[in-house]
This record gives sequence, structure tokens and C-alpha cells, in this order.
Amino acid sequence: MKDKVLLFINGDAPKSFPNLENYGLIACTDGAFHYLKRMNFPLDKLDFISGDFDSHSGSDENIYEERFIHTPDQNNTDFHKALDIIVEKGFEKIDVFGGSGGEQDHFLGNLTVAYAFKDKMDLKFYDEFSTYYFIPKNFMIEGVKDKMISLYPFPFVENVTTKGLNWPLTHGSLNITSRIGTRNFAVEDEVSIEYEKGDLLIFIGKNYL
Repeated sequence: MKDKVLLFINGDAPKSFPNLENYGLIACTDGAFHYLKRMNFPLDKLDFISGDFDSHSGSDENIYEERFIHTPDQNNTDFHKALDIIVEKGFEKIDVFGGSGGEQDHFLGNLTVAYAFKDKMDLKFYDEFSTYYFIPKNFMIEGVKDKMISLYPFPFVENVTTKGLNWPLTHGSLNITSRIGTRNFAVEDEVSIEYEKGDLLIFIGKNYL
């Protein structure tokens, strides 16, 4: 059984779509539904559309109304509420498109939501510039030589050691108020990162050189 979810949220629309056959569930928030429709996404592939539907309009959407999940709670964002639904459905691996761009408070809010769910699911964001996600305390990735690698503490990490980066860290610390690890790049095909305390976001970009 395909155990991964594809979720579209209401940031910048992706330029292209991943292979839909790789996913066991495909969903979107109600804001993302509009750009999917404009891009001729096969809407019949959506398993659910969730949100408060404050942006819902257009009679042609009514044919998908049975897939709408109304989530009017204003204490959480549409992204947060969509993840709640996905957790209830038993999925733990989620690829998110549309998490960045647009109003920057939305982007920061999306990172905060991802932080809240980081111990419940493997959640990765994709946009036109990079892939980004929270990483565990012992982490290794392959196939990244010449790609931009940014490390962003959320809000701090201690005793960080990296291998395979142009500017390595050896038992160093990162803190959102003083020292962060952005705009580095991989000089090896394999990069490893270890840290002892805190939480760390990695951004893996396009080829840097």
C-alpha cells in the first residue's frame, strides 16, 4: 500500500507536479484548490479538500463538494487542520507543496505547524528553490554534491557536527538570535549532521555551483 500523502496548501503554486502514482492519498486546502483548478490539475484525484471555505466560489466546484471537509475552527490554520485529518487517517509521510511564497507570515506559520507535528510524521516541503524539513539528531543524506545546504536552528541546536559541507561544524552551536548555518554547500555526495539538543531545519537547494 502506498503510505505517502501529497498535500497542497495555499502558498505559491508549484510549477509542476510530482508523480501522483507515488501517493496513497492526495489532498489540498481550500485556498490551494483554486490554483490547482487554474493549472488543470486532475481534481478527481483529490481525496479531500479541507478548510473554512472562506475562499470557496464557483458553481463548477460543486461536483467535488462531497470531498469537502469543513474545518471552521479559527484557532488553527487550514494547514494544521489538514494535518490533523491526515493523522486521523493513519498516514505519517507527507510531501507538502505551496508552503512558501506569498505573505511571509504564512511561511513562518507553516514552519511552526511543521514543528508541532515533527514527532508525529515525516513532513517535507517542496518549492522551486529547495526541499526543507526538520531532521533527526543523527541525519545523513546522499546525492547532494554542489547543492546549497542551509541549517536553520529552531530556535537553537547544541553540539552540532557536520561532514561533507564546505564550511563544516565540529561540536558547534547554532542559535536563531546569533549564529545560523545558511548558504553553505555540499562538497561531498554524502552529508551527515549530528547534534545533541534542540531542533534543526535543513534546506536542500538546487545546484550551488
